[in-house]
Amino acid sequence: MTWAFAIQTLISALAIGGLISLAAWARIAAPRPPLDAAAARGLIAEEFPNARLDGVWVAADGRAALARAGDQALVVYLRGDDYVARSLAWRDLAAAKVEAGAVSLAFHDVAAPAARLATGGAWPPTLGAAA
Repeated sequence: MTWAFAIQTLISALAIGGLISLAAWARIAAPRPPLDAAAARGLIAEEFPNARLDGVWVAADGRAALARAGDQALVVYLRGDDYVARSLAWRDLAAAKVEAGAVSLAFHDVAAPAARLATGGAWPPTLGAAA
């Protein structure tokens, strides 16, 4: 092994270590306050401007919210450091898997494939009146 090879390998290892550190640092999410009913309604109205909300439910941990708009379930949930909005048929909520006080909803989307909502009680949720 020559000195040139050893130096090049060392520099490459340091560069890879630096890139790994940068990627780990960049994944630190900004803190978000928990959602309440008013904030959830506002966020859902912003993401789905043409939807007429029949009711809103906020997850027990405040990291997600669910609204009914006719036969659609409108879901917003925290993914990384921002909220993601998805919709699915309301009838699909009853088929969702409930485990350890949380429900998993599958959206079959590469960008945000699933959401985990803390139920804090029975599922499907009882929705409050829309504002």
